[in-house]
Amino acid sequence: MSSKMMKVKKRSLVLLITYSVLVFVLILRLGYYQIVMGEEYSIKAYDIQTRERIINPKRGTIFDRNGKGLAISASVETISVNPADFKDKMKDNPEKVEQIAYELGQILDMAPEDVKKSLTANISWSFIKRKVDKDIGLQVREYLIENNIDSIYVDEDSRRYYPNENLASHVLGFTGDDEQGLNGIEKTFDEALSGKKGMVMSQFDAGGRQVKYSPETYVEPINGYNLYLTIDETIQYFTEKILEQAMLDYNLKRGAAAIVMQPKTGEILAMASKPDYDPNDPFAKPSFLEDVEWQGRSSNEDVNFLFETVFRNKALMDTYEPGSTFKAVTAAAALEENVVTTQTEFVCNTVHMAGHNINCWKAGGHGAETFRTGVYNSCNPVFVKTSMALGIDKFYQYIDSFGFKEKTGITLNGEPAASEYQWHKEPKEIDMAVSSFGQRFTISPLQLVLAYSAIANGGDLMKPILVKQISDSEGNIIEKTEPQVVRKVISKQTSDTLCDILEGVVSEGTGKNAYISGYRIAGKTGTSETQETDSEGRYIASFACFAPADDPQIVILLILDHPQVYPHSGGMIAAPLAGKLAEDILDYLGVEREYTEMDKQLMLKEMYVPEVRNYKLSDAKVKLNNYELNYVIEGEYENEDVLVVEQTPKPNSSVPSGSTVILYTYKPEEELKVTMPNVLNKEISEAAKALRDAGLNIKVQGIGQAHRQEYEPGEELNKGQVVTIWFEHTDTD
Repeated sequence: MSSKMMKVKKRSLVLLITYSVLVFVLILRLGYYQIVMGEEYSIKAYDIQTRERIINPKRGTIFDRNGKGLAISASVETISVNPADFKDKMKDNPEKVEQIAYELGQILDMAPEDVKKSLTANISWSFIKRKVDKDIGLQVREYLIENNIDSIYVDEDSRRYYPNENLASHVLGFTGDDEQGLNGIEKTFDEALSGKKGMVMSQFDAGGRQVKYSPETYVEPINGYNLYLTIDETIQYFTEKILEQAMLDYNLKRGAAAIVMQPKTGEILAMASKPDYDPNDPFAKPSFLEDVEWQGRSSNEDVNFLFETVFRNKALMDTYEPGSTFKAVTAAAALEENVVTTQTEFVCNTVHMAGHNINCWKAGGHGAETFRTGVYNSCNPVFVKTSMALGIDKFYQYIDSFGFKEKTGITLNGEPAASEYQWHKEPKEIDMAVSSFGQRFTISPLQLVLAYSAIANGGDLMKPILVKQISDSEGNIIEKTEPQVVRKVISKQTSDTLCDILEGVVSEGTGKNAYISGYRIAGKTGTSETQETDSEGRYIASFACFAPADDPQIVILLILDHPQVYPHSGGMIAAPLAGKLAEDILDYLGVEREYTEMDKQLMLKEMYVPEVRNYKLSDAKVKLNNYELNYVIEGEYENEDVLVVEQTPKPNSSVPSGSTVILYTYKPEEELKVTMPNVLNKEISEAAKALRDAGLNIKVQGIGQAHRQEYEPGEELNKGQVVTIWFEHTDTD
């Protein structure tokens, strides 16, 4: 064989081997892509060939305890476009784009240029307008069908709506543009409320154009779970109205807060904080701001301001010095450890300790008194001496037991961490002494409400409950919260004793301005000057109470932060509001009034005037006597068979027992007139006599001395008319 042939054979062999290796490598590579990477590339191909239009699920409804909707999701529509597909179909008709932009803008109340920007965007998918009302969505659908436009879509969507506007805004929170929870319950339970998104899947070519006649796949969204709160919408309304009135009356510089709780279960019936906001438009300018450039959510500074003010849930997030409301906790520890009894004797005098003089709030002190009267008088030296009898170890053991150094575990974002409560790490006697009457440490309002609930319910510290139940859209219960006792803090005997003492604080002591006829209220006043003072000094006035004292149904804590009035004590400004709130709630809950002899003597027992018109005079007298009401007859009559033609006060008017009803035996053209006397600074009995002598009836609000009357002295009124007089005590801490 010639050398030339050998070279050809060698070259052919080399080429054969080279090509064989290349083919083998290609087979391996093809196998790698087909087998190893096949699934991944299939997914990528699917992603390129399909587009998904997200269908948002309906966010779960948040109900109050009685099934009233507090946060609901309304059905709306979202308008979107596939810009690549739209531009491809309009490439031969550019003027049509302008027309569609204009006509859609008319329907959607948008500028044509904004619509066009979405239609021609260089992205795979664009929203034209989100969350439009159903009727607007229907108009867009009809327009698209009439004009044979199939690159623009109208899809189901939902929008969060709060029918009661500001009511319970700090509890509920709010959602963002994508229906995600950003604050409150909406944030804490976002996963449960959100549900799972659905989608519409369509096929597209490599250029982003929808494949003609390709089918669409629809995946149903799964709606979110519904939440049933322990909040009672009506009680929440009462609570917020009281705080709103306080904001106006006392010009509260740092706002106000209140919590209402069921002591036996730990269920929160109301939680309110002022100032507040409307969660339908949370980033709007707060109403109390004037002449300020406001950018809202577009400005980090403005958003931070909102979170520091109107978004801040003071009832949950604030820490504060509780003042004398804390004396109930010191009393509970002392009674439980038997270092005092109700009759232990004290002398109210200055206590000298560690170079400090601790005095009573009352100038000159209270002199000799028992522990019971010391609590009635809110006497600081009594509590200092009581804490010293307890000792540091025992005192702070009860602080821990009542939960003042730990989170309560409430299912709501924003509760202060343990490090945010200001307690002395290595307390000395002087620290314990001032802590015994609620100064120089901080706690949260929720912690104090739970402590008062334990005092009221027999000694059980409860875990707070805000969400009672979670259920699906069919009503099936997914999760239910049962009352949970954290631990026993005091005995039933101590609880009963302290309930009795705290009832005396309201009926006889510094809490008298919270007294409500027919309802046995037990409570304690509080006034503290915080360490964070400005040039004026910052005071916090508060009142904590529960009622009825013998079978507590509610616990209330009301806090007024930095009032711009004097006096600014809890007994003067917080106690009357807390008493009125307790009255409204107990009336709403249907708790019957039980009037005492004191109520009757002070004309506090309320009666409803019965209908006696068209009654014989004799029958009218009997009926009024049965209602504990007096009467005066106007007009002539020969016998008692004559009919009563008119009466004042009118039927169903609320008046104290012993009031006088004017009975007319004729139809008066004009009711008889009398003159309003001046009753300011008078006691109830004196004011009642002055009105009775003038021919008027009194309606008593509060007890003590008259500080406000409904009508000015000398004003002309109808004889027998009911006149409201407001009374208060000024000897409070």
